[in-house]
Amino acid sequence: MEGRVVVELKSVEKLAPVHSKQVLTYLRLMNLTVGLLINFGAATLKEGLHRIVNDLPISASPRLRVNQSHYDRF
Repeated sequence: MEGRVVVELKSVEKLAPVHSKQVLTYLRLMNLTVGLLINFGAATLKEGLHRIVNDLPISASPRLRVNQSHYDRF
């Protein structure tokens, strides 16, 4: 899906590994490549901005994937 990005917003003192894994899971389920994890709890926006890339082959069963037609209207 060209031109689509998952954006996950957080406001925590420090990001944990589970936060980036959450974005990666969203990317895999939606068959997308790029996601942004933005933490507004960081000292600066630059420190809180993280790009997550899904470069692994799709492993989820098609039954587990998000129904894309629900997102086509946004």
